[in-house]
Amino acid sequence: MERPEIKNEKLSQVVANIEKVIVGKREAIELMLTAVLAGGHILIEDVPGVGKTQLVACVSHSLNGKFNRLQLTPDVMPSDITGFSMINPLTKETEFRQGAAFCNFLLADEINRSSPKTQSALLEIMEEGQLSVDGITYKLPKPFMVLATQNPVETYGTYHLPEAQMDRFLMKISMGYPEKSDELRILRRDADAVPANLDAVISTDEVENLKKEVLQVTCSPRIEEYIVNIAEASRNSEYIRLGISPRGSLALHKCARAYALLCGRDFVLPDDVKYLAPFVLSHRIILSPKGKSVMGTCEKALQEIIHTIDVPIA
Repeated sequence: MERPEIKNEKLSQVVANIEKVIVGKREAIELMLTAVLAGGHILIEDVPGVGKTQLVACVSHSLNGKFNRLQLTPDVMPSDITGFSMINPLTKETEFRQGAAFCNFLLADEINRSSPKTQSALLEIMEEGQLSVDGITYKLPKPFMVLATQNPVETYGTYHLPEAQMDRFLMKISMGYPEKSDELRILRRDADAVPANLDAVISTDEVENLKKEVLQVTCSPRIEEYIVNIAEASRNSEYIRLGISPRGSLALHKCARAYALLCGRDFVLPDDVKYLAPFVLSHRIILSPKGKSVMGTCEKALQEIIHTIDVPIA
């Protein structure tokens, strides 16, 4: 399916700003902005060196958000994420030292290298937008988004993300290698084109207003039924052992409305759902033994299901 042109003026400016640094990754940029508007978190699964960290930094700069990067290793503790209380040696009073989560955009680099205990510390943060330390609850800034990366080809020294945590991510995307022409542009471009030089295009307050506009985007009952039909078919497929949960249906509904706004519309099209489904749903399913042998990947199994369901005429 050919992706429509971004017609929302503000968001179009954001995309253009990011593309000053990120070359040839329009789809990844659009999907990341869709996740921002839908108020969810995103998992970027790709090989090292394709620009994952740089993309997150560019999005943060363009939206005038505070950006924190946490390189996750087995010795990173939950307190590194949440923060901790300590005694000030001068005042002798207890003070709270904020962790990496106190920002708008938290890049959890190589999340599968952190221990299960540290991975679990992200659960409340991702779900509730708040965290608790020593019985005190702290609200996180808005917008707040966790952008996690993981390397799919190296398993030594890694800890598999449990299905419960995978389900917390609104989307899973992959940037992929650049086209030859794009890689040549990367080699030849100005060496000063780095994220630190990017100006903010919109403010975080404007981002919050855009998120409210997403709630005004209409999704017809027939398209809502289309989303539920996809989820129900995944639960009855011989290729899938664990199908889409209601949380997955809600995630696809949110993303479709956010993507419609990105495209300058106040209504959802069936093509929005069809295009976004692999990014929103593939990481939420587990293949059966037959699915592994016949389909190979969750994405292919999901595409097979989508092809069998009638697309509504909105």
